[in-house]
Amino acid sequence: MTTVHHRVAEARDRLRAAGIQPVEADLSARLLAEHLLGWDTVRLFTSGGELEPAGFAGDFGALVSRRAAREPLHYIVGHREFWGLDFEVTPAVLIPRADTEIIVEVALELFPSPSEPFVVAEAGTGCGCLAVAIAHERSNARVTATEISAKALEVARRNAARHGVADRIAFVEGDLLTPVHELCDLIVANPPYVAERSRLGLQPEVREHEPDVALFGGADGLHLIERLVAQVPSRLRQGGYVAFEFGCGQDEDIERMVAAAGGIELVELRRDLQGIARTAVARRT
Repeated sequence: MTTVHHRVAEARDRLRAAGIQPVEADLSARLLAEHLLGWDTVRLFTSGGELEPAGFAGDFGALVSRRAAREPLHYIVGHREFWGLDFEVTPAVLIPRADTEIIVEVALELFPSPSEPFVVAEAGTGCGCLAVAIAHERSNARVTATEISAKALEVARRNAARHGVADRIAFVEGDLLTPVHELCDLIVANPPYVAERSRLGLQPEVREHEPDVALFGGADGLHLIERLVAQVPSRLRQGGYVAFEFGCGQDEDIERMVAAAGGIELVELRRDLQGIARTAVARRT
């Protein structure tokens, strides 16, 4: 038998040899071991020098094989952290990205009061990360979250229940804002915005495993965003806001769409940590 640390080191080397970047390979090896053992990072660091438990080598090797085949880490372990909350993820939903937390930041800035009620709609909720995070931070928020995928809605509902906000989020199957029939104070969305022509340039984890319906926005990546922006004015109260994510390099197109929509004006394009414009914030005039 060998130690857990030694087994994890072997996994790191195997994942790097499979073409996974070193930092990601190291993280994957560690998190897969922690997932299987039920340990946290501190426990792995302090106890990893012990001999591996019986059966660990085979079970761990099977998970590492899946990761080496470029299956996303978070689908293998079944969860992903977003806004400090743990979300169930399955191949039916897009894996939440840290950049999308910008939308939560915007929502909390726009609605800082912990007591004044406000109405939120999320278009294309996926695993429910935006709807759940906003409802978790603002107990005065009432949310309608739409999703075209019935399987994704099942995941979102479980995540809402997990975090104790299911009673304030109505999950509705439907396309973008079509099922939303009341005026909202805030609309949020992380719509599909990857251009179809960019498919081959995506990482295998994304291209071969994450759902197309949550990724691709037509030939230029703008089809779903354009439809969303066109729907927004009729679903927002006067003075209400919309915040949505878009792709790198799409900022000029977003400015054009908002200007053409009528009834809303662009407030800002929020930038990510790399200084790239990634989130649009507009207001109903």
